Order: sequence, then C-alpha cells, then structure tokens
Amino acid sequence: MIDEAYADETLAALYDALNPWGPGDDFHLRLVRDAGAVLDVGCGTGALLRRARELGHTGRLCGLDPAAAMLDRARVRTDVEWVLGDLAGAPWWGEFDLVVMTGHALQVLLTDDQVRAGLAAVRRILVPGGRFAFETRNPAARPWERWTPVHGVRVTGPDGAPVDVAHRVDRADGPVVAFTTTFTGPAWPAPRISRSSLRFLDAPTLDGFLAEAGLVVRDRHGDWDGSPPTATSPEIITVAERVDR
Repeated sequence: MIDEAYADETLAALYDALNPWGPGDDFHLRLVRDAGAVLDVGCGTGALLRRARELGHTGRLCGLDPAAAMLDRARVRTDVEWVLGDLAGAPWWGEFDLVVMTGHALQVLLTDDQVRAGLAAVRRILVPGGRFAFETRNPAARPWERWTPVHGVRVTGPDGAPVDVAHRVDRADGPVVAFTTTFTGPAWPAPRISRSSLRFLDAPTLDGFLAEAGLVVRDRHGDWDGSPPTATSPEIITVAERVDR
C-alpha cells in the first residue's frame, strides 16, 4: 500500500521488505523496458526504475514521489532522475512515452477533483500516443475485509530486527476506505501508527475519468497473469493511451 507512514525514515527502510518484487513489478518492467522515456509516479524507493537500469535501459528514467525519506533510499542509484513532488504539480509537458503508477498509487486520490487533476497531469506529461499503466484494486472483491490484525505480517528491518505490521479498517463508507496501520518493533518505545485512506473505483467510473482526461483504454486485465477482468478479479490493471482530439 502507499501509506503516509513512509515519510518516516525508519518505516521507509521497511518498505521493500513489506512490498517485495512480484508479478506486478514484472508487468510494469516489461512496459518500462520497451519505452524510451519513463516517469514512475509514486516511485517509492525506486525499485522498478533501478531494476530497469540494471537490466540495460538506456533511455530517460524519472521517479516522482512526495516522501523525501523514500527518495533518499532511491538515490543510491544516481543515473535515474529522482524528483520530490506530487503528480498534480509535476513540471513536465509532453516529455514521457510512458507513465506508470504501481502499488495501487492511483487510489490515494480520494476526491473527483483529485482524480481529474491527476489524470490531466498524466495526459500533459505524456507525448502524443504515450501510454499510462496503472492498477487499482477491484472494489467488487472487497479486499479491505482482509485488512485485519489476524492477517498481519512480520518483516525484518535493515538492522535485522523484526517488525510486526497490522492493518485495521476504521471506516468503509462508499468508495473510500479509511484504515490504521500499526508498526511494532521490539526495540521501539511505542508502536508507530499511520492513518490513511484509499479510494476504490469500479471500472466504469475509472474509464469515465480516463475518457474525460483524453486517455483511452487500450489494454485491461483482472490479474497479473493476463486474465481478463471479471466481477471477482482482484485487480483492475489498465494501460491507457493519450489521444489528441
């Protein structure tokens, strides 16, 4: 999950352990390797772009994230641009062949105005015919019902100490789900607490926002195996294209 907690340097150090490389990263990596200039919005610790560079990508790679602590970790690789900021305020115009938002980052846009501003920025950033790849969780699958302490996980931090991480849903009214994440480490005087919210958009609503922004869906999957979307698919995986009216 994209979480405000990762502005904390200690918790930013846990991000990769909590979000290990998986099939979603493989999906986006294939797109990145085929594109000349790529912007990763909500890049976090920069794992996707760092991997692309390691595998020989020679074009422009740029990561954008609002959390300085995450970018501090990304900057171990100096041959990628790392920019502190948010999507709506991004400074680029027609510069990227591909924009990606991994880790369900689009879901942090909670209001219609925020979604519109974010998608308008994506279109502005892309070259004509450029692509926008992202995923959101399928609200019909109701994934937040599994965000309970009993489904908590234990990860090992960079210092070798274990940290227990648990989620608790505080409110699930309409499309916005508010939840609390508790991080507990044996050497910490008290748990670290983060309160966050995510918006769940169904495919028709999502596609309406995309069309309004001048982005047309070119590819859609319901899971990382490439299967078509169904009512119970866990994901709404979308590749859209900038079109010029």
